[in-house]
Amino acid sequence: MPLSAERKSEYFDKLKELVTNYSKCFVVEVDNVGSKQLQSTRKDLRGKAEVLMGKNTMMRKCLRDFVEENPGSPVEKLIETCRGNVGFVFTNGDLGEVREILESNTRPAPAKVGSLAPAQVVVPKGPTGCDPGQTAFFQTLQIATKISRGQIEMVNDPELIQEGDKVTASQAALLQKLSIMPFTYGVLLKSVYDNGSLFDAKVLDITDDVLAAKFSEALKSIAALSLALGMPTQASVPHSIANAFKAILSITIELENYSFEKADLYEEYLKDPSKFAGSGGGGGGDAGAADAPAEEEEEEEEEADIGGGMDMFGADDGGDY
Repeated sequence: MPLSAERKSEYFDKLKELVTNYSKCFVVEVDNVGSKQLQSTRKDLRGKAEVLMGKNTMMRKCLRDFVEENPGSPVEKLIETCRGNVGFVFTNGDLGEVREILESNTRPAPAKVGSLAPAQVVVPKGPTGCDPGQTAFFQTLQIATKISRGQIEMVNDPELIQEGDKVTASQAALLQKLSIMPFTYGVLLKSVYDNGSLFDAKVLDITDDVLAAKFSEALKSIAALSLALGMPTQASVPHSIANAFKAILSITIELENYSFEKADLYEEYLKDPSKFAGSGGGGGGDAGAADAPAEEEEEEEEEADIGGGMDMFGADDGGDY
């Protein structure tokens, strides 16, 4: 039943109000979504977003009128999205949060004859509950079976329907016999409108973590390429400085009469690595008592090293300081 002129005017005003007050919206497809499911989605989005459905001709006409009243408005991009069974979900909040609500509200559904399969359907092997008299039905679908305990049993996992194929009467009947509801239907996100930009909804899969990981990979590739070519870049300079420091340090450690402040720590470590050994975590009292003699021995060894080291200052026998 067509809408009255008054109802059309109310719809036009509603859509223009939403376009004016909201800067973001999802273009959604609602094929096979029932009114009860859509009502549940509206309830979940209350206070976060507003859903508006309508005929494509009405939505396009309203958007064109809005663009004529507001020349240069980016809302014009939404006109071409009004194709198929679509609607709008307007919001000023976080797109990711609204997206989660929309995608979470799904319902299982049986396979209908003639409908396009949104996903592949694989029937699990095992007993079917069908009597042996229905063997021909399975043979028609080229499904290998055997008779076990008075019922038909499938011996493998047949790929009954491929994604995008039309569901045949035999396929739908088999799934109904097995009480399998293979498909789930809900609001499907097609496009996203955000402050004048229109892009595919898959772009929302790119999170900050994904961007950071991609950037790090690209930075590593640039640095490696720059180092291989000997061409300094902002990405490779830190690595070049580190490599230069390693080269200077390796030469300095081999010299007896030269050192510099940054190299002293490494030379000290090479002379006595035990000074840098970490003290273990707190243990029991017995462990502490067992470690005490070892610590005393280390102190005696250090004192002996200090005494012997006085040879550098001319003492032959490590005498008085």
